[in-house]
Amino acid sequence: MELLKKRIIEDGSVIGTEIVKVDGFLNHRLDVKLLDEIGKEFASRFSGVKIDKILTVEASGIAVACMTAPHMGHPPVVFAKKATPSTMNEGFYEAEAHSFTKGTISKFKVDRKFLEEGENVLILDDFLASGQASVALVDIIGQAKANVAGIGAVIEKNHQGGRKKLEEMGHRVEALAVIDRIEDGKIIFLQK
Repeated sequence: MELLKKRIIEDGSVIGTEIVKVDGFLNHRLDVKLLDEIGKEFASRFSGVKIDKILTVEASGIAVACMTAPHMGHPPVVFAKKATPSTMNEGFYEAEAHSFTKGTISKFKVDRKFLEEGENVLILDDFLASGQASVALVDIIGQAKANVAGIGAVIEKNHQGGRKKLEEMGHRVEALAVIDRIEDGKIIFLQK
């Protein structure tokens, strides 16, 4: 998605050779017009795929999922929580994921009543790096006896191996901007 790549170059920045900072438009301050275009692109890439629900992780995946849902016929958006609220008292699905950016391990939780057996669930998130978050969401979908309809990421850091891991598990992965590497402080996109 050329519009997204242009925005990453113009308004994003890098920290070292692994971190891409896009908080000015994607995961702290939100450019709603760009998010709408991202939603249209995900809808296009997954057209023809039956989507009953969209699953993401709080907090940065929520905007992406919510802006995509209208372009897919308004499937409900469910997000995995990283802490157990006192209102989640009827049981939940749970899986662990390591956060590269934060250097922590999170336990993702989804209330059992929000994922149903046999549903087709699309996973969407802002980033795909090592794939830990997506693998945890795949696990949660499996616990619910639902189906993974696909996995979408706004930005993929290809050099961290997440896509390979997910594809080896048999999942379709779509990323709108794929970073091959960060070299001398510059983002180099994968050329297809």
